[in-house]
This record gives sequence, structure tokens and C-alpha cells, in this order.
Amino acid sequence: MRILKSRLLFAKVTLLVVATTLSAQADPLITYPLRIKKHEIRAEVAGTEEDRRRGLMFRDRLAENSGMIFLYARPETSAMWMKNTRIALAVAFIDVNGRILNIAEMEPYSEEAHASSGPAAYALEMNRGWFRRQGIKKGDLVEGLKALPPAK
Repeated sequence: MRILKSRLLFAKVTLLVVATTLSAQADPLITYPLRIKKHEIRAEVAGTEEDRRRGLMFRDRLAENSGMIFLYARPETSAMWMKNTRIALAVAFIDVNGRILNIAEMEPYSEEAHASSGPAAYALEMNRGWFRRQGIKKGDLVEGLKALPPAK
């Protein structure tokens, strides 16, 4: 009986540890609503150097209409790559006024740099093909950026 109780206790502790670990891995960063044309997006914010460096690396999936918005302290030409990123993504580089400068489609694990066509204040990553499927292109306005916290 004592062995059975200790095994049950071990099993409960193991389940608790696994559940806590999975929960911690699945928790996204704080999200904010953005809009492009009539399309609503929930975007995780990568506003610190550490968050920007990690981005969407090591994730297995990204929900539809969800993405990650990268905030830059000052507008500048920036570039993205897909090292350690399992998900096929597209990135829209956005200027200080919220206009899309350019959009690049990116391959998982690629170290090819995809650069902004001008000074970008933001970069929005979504599932690959998302911008194209929604008819979103260069020059379109991203709404909701003013509500984002400042970059750190």
C-alpha cells in the first residue's frame, strides 16, 4: 500500500511538472490587436532586444490571424532571417507612419536575410502567404501601432 501511495504521489508530481512546463512553453508574449484593411490580427510584441532576437524561433505553429510585431527604437533598415524557426513565415516591414514598405516570404531554417526597403519602425511576421491571401501589399496601412508599448 505504501508503494502504491508513493507511486501515485510521484505520478501527480510528474504530471504537475509536465503541465507547468508545457504551459510555460505555450504562453505567448502579451498580444495587441492590429488591423490591416478589414483584417484583424492578434500580435505578440517583441519590444526588447531579447524578444526580437528570439522572435518565433522554436515554435511549432502560429495560429491563423496571429503574428509577432517587432518594435524598433528608431526607424532604420532592418533585416530578418529564419535561423531556428520551424514555421514558414512572411514579414511585412512597416514605416513610422504605419505604411507597409515591403513584404518578404521566408523559408523555415533559412539564414537568408530579408531586408526592409527603407527605414522600418516595425516588422510584422505572419504565417507565410497570409498577406497575399488577404490582398495586403506595399503601401497598405497597419492600424493599432500607436497603442503598442515603446521599444526597449
